[in-house]
Amino acid sequence: MQMDSGRLCGTLHGDDVASWVSVCPRGLWKVQQKQPHKWSQQTDSNSGDGASCSSSDFPRLGSLCQVRVRLKANPDEAQSLVSEKGNEWQSVQPDRCVTEATAFPRCQDSVLQVPLGDWTTLRLGEGQCDITEACVEGMRAGEKCEIIISPLEKGPDVSVPDPPLWATVELKAFTPGKESWAMSPVEKCQWLKAHKERGGVRFRRGDVWGAADSYSRALKILITLHGLGYAYATEVGKKGQGQEQGAEEQRDTNASDETQQLPSAYELKIIKAELHSNMSLCQLKLNQPQRAKASATKATHLQPGGAKAWYRLGQACQMLNELEEARQAFMKLLELQPESPAGLKALKGVASREKEKNAQMGLRLSKMFS
Repeated sequence: MQMDSGRLCGTLHGDDVASWVSVCPRGLWKVQQKQPHKWSQQTDSNSGDGASCSSSDFPRLGSLCQVRVRLKANPDEAQSLVSEKGNEWQSVQPDRCVTEATAFPRCQDSVLQVPLGDWTTLRLGEGQCDITEACVEGMRAGEKCEIIISPLEKGPDVSVPDPPLWATVELKAFTPGKESWAMSPVEKCQWLKAHKERGGVRFRRGDVWGAADSYSRALKILITLHGLGYAYATEVGKKGQGQEQGAEEQRDTNASDETQQLPSAYELKIIKAELHSNMSLCQLKLNQPQRAKASATKATHLQPGGAKAWYRLGQACQMLNELEEARQAFMKLLELQPESPAGLKALKGVASREKEKNAQMGLRLSKMFS
């Protein structure tokens, strides 16, 4: 098979190629995906070319997806796997063979966070492997696709450049999921809590990119939650109109119980502040001071009494050499926690740098007029 120059240098071409940026423990990677191909005769017969597609044809948030990722040495080998035909899984029904997600830890040295070559079950939306999840979102059961991934932005601890990687992703089956807009506020709160907790676990394990991804997912869900608690209770309560009084009272009770599970507007505001503060910490670790400053600033606006956010804002300003802003942030921290060792040490550091900066300025001025 003859390869064109684009493929040789690690690029896919054509109208059927989609590209995006994904997160993995080693940093940000650019992903290029060729349009999925059917790989079982049953899938071909049930959804022929040109057939209309509904949302139920594809995995959605919460879907358990049975996938297999195979890493290949060259584009020829990847293409041959995409094109191969067979009846290995012709009898599989898309939503019956998947029962629970496969439990395995994220690995710092891996770009594709799945066991390679084996069938693995992922829950879509959890962010276990951002690259694989993004691929299967647009795939139907029984389809394969070819991808090439190349490093875009590495973590501060990664010094050796990574070469482009070629792989194939196969989706064997999946369970039904939901569009995010179709979820109830209670379900959204469950996802919000899970993402926030997962971010903390990943950060403690040193997976800073993964933690930042989890906090980002939580913030996206949080945006849709404001003001929904009352609307949800009203909608559920109205379903009882026109039916027996006892059943209606029971539904009202259920609606009240579910509404009580929802955080208040104030609690959501605090959660949002904590997420921005945690995101700022991740960005500091990833040597992204400008982003860290923006995240910490949002956190301090949402929760002026959040000491951690003020400290992280001061750290970000220090990294940007914005010493006056850093000093003000650390002073605010000490107003909240006067005996904070970190705050006192940071303020001394700023004063020392300001003194050094002034000395250098004085030296330059003396040379100009000498």
